[in-house]
Amino acid sequence: MTAMRALAATAALLTLAACAVGPNYRKPEVAVPPAFKEAWQPASPGDDLPRGAWWQAYGDATLDGLEADAGRANQTVAAADAQYRSALAAIGVARGALLPTIGVGAATTRSQNSSASAGLVGSAATAGAPTYTVDRLTGSLSWELDLWGRLRRGLEASRAGAEASGRDLAAAQLSAAATLAQDYVQLRSLDTQRDLLARTITAYRRSLEITRNRYAAGVAPRTDVTEAESQLAGAEAQDADLAVQRAQLEHAIAVLTGRTPAEFTLAPAAALPQLPAVPAVLPATLLERRPDVAAAERRVAAANANVGVALGAWFPTLSLSGSGGYQSQAWQHLVSLPNRFWSLGPSLAETLFNGGARLAQTREARANYDQTVATYRQAVLTALADAEDSLAALHGLADEAAADERAALAARETLRATENQYRAGTVSYLNVVIAQSSSYSAERSLIDVQSRRLLAHIGLLKAMGGSPAP
Repeated sequence: MTAMRALAATAALLTLAACAVGPNYRKPEVAVPPAFKEAWQPASPGDDLPRGAWWQAYGDATLDGLEADAGRANQTVAAADAQYRSALAAIGVARGALLPTIGVGAATTRSQNSSASAGLVGSAATAGAPTYTVDRLTGSLSWELDLWGRLRRGLEASRAGAEASGRDLAAAQLSAAATLAQDYVQLRSLDTQRDLLARTITAYRRSLEITRNRYAAGVAPRTDVTEAESQLAGAEAQDADLAVQRAQLEHAIAVLTGRTPAEFTLAPAAALPQLPAVPAVLPATLLERRPDVAAAERRVAAANANVGVALGAWFPTLSLSGSGGYQSQAWQHLVSLPNRFWSLGPSLAETLFNGGARLAQTREARANYDQTVATYRQAVLTALADAEDSLAALHGLADEAAADERAALAARETLRATENQYRAGTVSYLNVVIAQSSSYSAERSLIDVQSRRLLAHIGLLKAMGGSPAP
């Protein structure tokens, strides 16, 4: 009957545990403009939507293969994945704290009483002390009843933390994919520039040969030859510098795909990936799809739950413990009713004084919550700024690219006319040098602006959290 009363009292206390101490979570408010500065069409938000292989929009099979390698072997992503799995396991730890702990055990103990306890004296004390064996088969139960919701708040914090780690994993995947795409575009830009420079060097050598022939014939001064030699050497030096930059980008791509630079090579290709159309989204889509923003919001939820954990420390803890089993001096008769023993009962404990530690822990939890809120709001502002920067770059670079195309066309025509005039002897070689330099500069500027448009487009997709799946 005593055990029944203890269980009844425990059940009555459990009915008080319907609510948990601490504030219930509410997502922090963030001021978001109704639209970006540019025109956008409505779209449905969804952070849980698969992002898909967004890099396939650039129409480059080599990039697609590299992205697949990075998805499998990038070590930063692997570390984030391990962290996510650890956070998921932490949920199980927190959930286990809500449930009873049950144990079993078996033991055999052989003992000898002291001479005093045996009532012996003299030389017979040591020899005559009785020895005996006790066999024990036991079971135990302990259960902290979550009367005030402290353990449930801990589970809530673990779940939110795991969700944040999941978003961190998505952010690592997005960052690795975007960084790889940007490095690849820059490498292909260097390939295209080197191809242009190779054709320019060929033209410079031809001009040098013509100039030397004219000097040998006495129709051109020696300065024309030295000017042509200087121009050729300068172009060859630029090519060597571009080769160094390309090697460094190739090494960076190797690391992103989980390989050592020594075992990775990428064949040159003098063509840039295609530039897709600019996607149209709403700020809400941007905010909900960006994994770093979602991770920051989930950390706010975890910090809010930890406030409840800290507040729960102010209340007493209620535990239910019990043990039972069989004890005998012979295993063959151990499990029998006369050898049975048991105990069961609740216990209530409260800390009366701990030097202000609980108050400090509560203040710490509230300060941590305020910090996560500020971090979340900053993440939202950063996301908006990233998108606006990319949009401004895309729109401005589109106009710049059109102007560079016109400049490159005019420079090519000027160079062709000037070379003909030099062969006819109507202009000096200095005019040819100026025209060649202008044509090369215009062509290189066009390649540069095309690669910058691609980089800005990749930056926009990264700011959006990746493009929606088809």
